[in-house]
Amino acid sequence: MEHMTASPLTIRTFTSPVFGQNAYLASCEATGETVAIDPGGAAAAMAAALGEQGAELNAILLTHAHMDHIEGVADLTARFQAPVHLHPADLPLYDAATQQAAMFGHRIQAPPPPDGELSHGQVVQLGSCRLEVRHAPGHSPGHVILYGPEAEVAFVGDVVFAGSIGRTDLPGGSFDQLMASIREQVLTLPDETRLLPGHGPETTVQRERTTNPFIAPDHPGRHA
Repeated sequence: MEHMTASPLTIRTFTSPVFGQNAYLASCEATGETVAIDPGGAAAAMAAALGEQGAELNAILLTHAHMDHIEGVADLTARFQAPVHLHPADLPLYDAATQQAAMFGHRIQAPPPPDGELSHGQVVQLGSCRLEVRHAPGHSPGHVILYGPEAEVAFVGDVVFAGSIGRTDLPGGSFDQLMASIREQVLTLPDETRLLPGHGPETTVQRERTTNPFIAPDHPGRHA
């Protein structure tokens, strides 16, 4: 688990040992309100961290519904009764969570039905902080980015990584859609915005704009 502070959000990272998936607890420093973002295989560690600080879990926000990002939802909802929010275009993937897991030789507990929808332009209020929802399909049909303007941070799921981009060969994926999402929903953010991805280390908009081989304008592999 890593601790990161970006006023007015405190962000803790939990990485699952099997898929290397990053899940996040984001807490408003002023009120202590906390959301879990993409609880995967490290959900037990997330629950333990919440217990240690005596915090409530106010909501579970999902950037998308691939199995490695939702395998801990059932565990967290059983412990904290937190509502689950998901873009409706990813509901078929969410409902097929156990089948997804079986495709990878993995078993997970089926998550409960989502309680609310995430939609483009929606603002999730977290105490005195905001998380703006940006629909960014391509890796999956209902993928969203959660952007915190005050904290200058974006939870980008599997849209873009440090030096790479999300895969598009899974059901519902589209390379053209993904590159459009990167152009319209990632590269339009301020350069200093920290990008917290679903796998691997954090990066920034500026770093990916200038060095990512799929994005950088002077790179021969550029697509964005």
